Amino acid sequence: MKEIKVPVLPESITEATVAAWHKKPGDYVELDDVIVEIETDKVVLEVPAEEAGVLSEITAEEGETVSEKQVLGLIDDEAGSEDGQSKETQDNSEEKVGESSPIENNEPEAIQENSAKEQDNTPDTPKVVSEPTPEPSISKPIGKRMEERVPMTRIRKTIANKLHSATQNTAMLTTFNEVDMTEILSMRASYKEAFEKKYSVKLGFMSFFVKAAVESLKKFPTVNAYIDGEDIVYHAYCDVSVAVSSDRGLVVPVLRDAHKMGMHDIEKGIVDFAVRAQDGTLGIEEMSGGTFTISNGGVFGSLMSTPILNSPQSAILGMHKTQDRPVAVNGEVVIRPMMYLALSYDHRIIDGKEAVQFLISIKEALEDPARLLLKV
Repeated sequence: MKEIKVPVLPESITEATVAAWHKKPGDYVELDDVIVEIETDKVVLEVPAEEAGVLSEITAEEGETVSEKQVLGLIDDEAGSEDGQSKETQDNSEEKVGESSPIENNEPEAIQENSAKEQDNTPDTPKVVSEPTPEPSISKPIGKRMEERVPMTRIRKTIANKLHSATQNTAMLTTFNEVDMTEILSMRASYKEAFEKKYSVKLGFMSFFVKAAVESLKKFPTVNAYIDGEDIVYHAYCDVSVAVSSDRGLVVPVLRDAHKMGMHDIEKGIVDFAVRAQDGTLGIEEMSGGTFTISNGGVFGSLMSTPILNSPQSAILGMHKTQDRPVAVNGEVVIRPMMYLALSYDHRIIDGKEAVQFLISIKEALEDPARLLLKV
């Protein structure tokens, strides 16, 4: 027998939850087949088969909390190939009685059915019945009204705890401004084809915002710092966390050394994060650290919001939907594509004046993208 064990968990993580079994007892598995997924508070880890064989037993059911190296199940690695004995076992797994089945594959179908019925009616032979998977608790319907109660996933619990902690343990404040997106939209329209042809990635908004944030963080290093006890820790680098939505919840992977990245590197990095967030293949190290966060609620249609800090960071920039609005330009009312910006910050370390100036710096860089190239 080969044991299926919880893999080595990332640093600082002590337990996980069995998220989903992809095989059931009696199924044949090939080497490296994904058998089960386990969920930590940040990522979902796939556990592959280390040997080919038949999954003989599951020892940790879905929803169960497990620890590192704990046995999840057993594989009979001497059960034979998928086309031989193991396949016969898989086909008849639901009809097993005791240690062996009276049904032979060379019997006619009618005889097999009769044998199965006779065996079911034999009082002295115990019938193996697998326990049903626990179902979500659903209250009894009252008329047409129903309620459903399901347990929170480990990732959702962690998100909830971190957000609650950020609001309780920081002096969070939000300042707002708006940016005219005319120049950025014009630049994208002029260079999007050439950009995609050269770098094999589309030119989006995020690279402009990351570059604008990086240049502004250099001017206002306190926004790029955090509080550790009674100390302020300053960073000589900019690791920008980018909020990415997935089916499992919000994840915040980090663009390392964003101050050294070109716009095409930023766009490729964000596309890669988005794809792997949906696949659940982002590593724990890719979501650790970060000195500043950018969240784009505009992709969902949000016009304005107050983003919550990504602790222990001291500030987060919220992007929103670009919308045509009337604005005054040189004494005249014109229609421009406008976006509201929100900067939430920890008032314990960042003064209001500094926060406002930082946001204005981002606004100016975006309204005149040449600033990003000239770094002024």
